[in-house]
Amino acid sequence: MIMFERFTKAAQAVLLNAMRDAEQHGASEITAEHLALAVLAGDGTTAAGILDEYGLPRAEATDAIRATRRRGGLSDADTAALHELGIDVDAVVTRVEQTLGEGAMSAAGKSVRRRGLLGKSHRPFIDEAKRVIEGSLREAMDRGERRIGDEHMLLSVLSRHQVTAEVLAAHGVTYIGVRARLAKAS
Repeated sequence: MIMFERFTKAAQAVLLNAMRDAEQHGASEITAEHLALAVLAGDGTTAAGILDEYGLPRAEATDAIRATRRRGGLSDADTAALHELGIDVDAVVTRVEQTLGEGAMSAAGKSVRRRGLLGKSHRPFIDEAKRVIEGSLREAMDRGERRIGDEHMLLSVLSRHQVTAEVLAAHGVTYIGVRARLAKAS
């Protein structure tokens, strides 16, 4: 895994906030969605500035990502297509949650957390989230930068996490566009 010291303070905050978000929502693991939500929650950072340049309503994007997670990863397009077939996804989710509990269809689930050193609760990063973190290192290296910033995490999320990329693309935020803005700012 990448050394924590290679991350800027903003990127370290993304990792810590992803862990907090997973804990607050009772997730047993930290997912790429938690990382994406933590990037969106940033304030005064490089990634936040880029998202603000796009005029991205970050609270709306956050709600859309959480709604997609609640639907088991079904995007708005998937939900609309199923609706055309007469399937009300929101009604299905509601029924499943009535039977199995809130968040039952979310990808992360709510299983028992592992115990780490000294008996403390430990929420591991799932492989998809690890790939986002590793991708942020590749993004930084590709730009010739020695430290990993939240902007690199944003790029990695956009290139690797379909749900988040789809939500942000609906607001004009794309991998290619963010790379171009970063190149122009250099």
